[in-house]
Amino acid sequence: MAELKIAPMVRPETGRNVPARNEACPLDLGWVRDVRVNLSAAERRVATLPGRRTVKKDAQAAWLLKAVTCIDLTTLNGDDTAGRVRRLCAKAKSPIRRDILEALGMADRRITTGALCVYHRFVKTAVEALQGSEIPVAAVSTGFPAGLVPHDVKLKEIESSVRDGATEIDIVITREHVLTGNWQALYDEMRDFRAACGNAHVKAILATGDLKTMRNVARASLVCMMAGADFIKTSTGKESVNATLLVTLIMVRMIRAYYERTGFMVGYKPAGGISSAKDVLNYQFVMKEELGREWLEPDYFRIGASSLLADIERQLEHHVTGRYSAFNRHPVG
Repeated sequence: MAELKIAPMVRPETGRNVPARNEACPLDLGWVRDVRVNLSAAERRVATLPGRRTVKKDAQAAWLLKAVTCIDLTTLNGDDTAGRVRRLCAKAKSPIRRDILEALGMADRRITTGALCVYHRFVKTAVEALQGSEIPVAAVSTGFPAGLVPHDVKLKEIESSVRDGATEIDIVITREHVLTGNWQALYDEMRDFRAACGNAHVKAILATGDLKTMRNVARASLVCMMAGADFIKTSTGKESVNATLLVTLIMVRMIRAYYERTGFMVGYKPAGGISSAKDVLNYQFVMKEELGREWLEPDYFRIGASSLLADIERQLEHHVTGRYSAFNRHPVG
């Protein structure tokens, strides 16, 4: 089948296999205010994408295996337990059944998910369960999902998760700063979050479904990158509208603009509502076409999901057997 490059996992605390971080830059309000979005053109672009881009057979299997390595396997439910987290960790270490990998000729490849994402309470549990795997643990923080707890509490929560072993922190911004155009406040908040994370990589969750306009999404993306976000992320998964191809296009074009001006590569993470293999391929196509091949690696592309993995495994089984299996034969955790 097509050659598949599997990138090493990110382990910031070890100093190995770590991409250059976004070192941030001063807040440039002129740049922020100059941001414009041609909404009708963007809508046409994403509407035509599924009909213009497709991959089949071995090529599709290779793209889906690549997607597996970019998944932040996630459980963020009120009824989470340590047992559920440990089962999810086991799946993160072996996301695709061995018989399927053997049939694909990939049994000798080390394929894992990109990370395991949990609430702070379960960081220690996940770190222990993943010991030796080099799969990073990501913790949602800063009063996730609403982000309305006091600022000092947010910083303490970040610091606590880092002490417990989280090497990636998914923070939520204060949406009010965006909705009122208080870009200085958003920049200062994000700078504090970045400092509290230390060596842990920080993903800024914009909660795009709450930001009302695509211009707000674009400007918030830019400000968070200026303040040092290593990734920008669409959603908590708890908003009424989460990741979409339209908001993805807007955000990745801001990543490209930031890279062209500063030279810093920033990652992108769509999250919430991405549950099918067909869906994830479209997100990969956008990343490849708008940012390039390097942004398809887990260093710069993550997908916040849980049930997506089961559908990818189901599609890969169909590829090697010609038969679709029941969804419940592919448990996530």
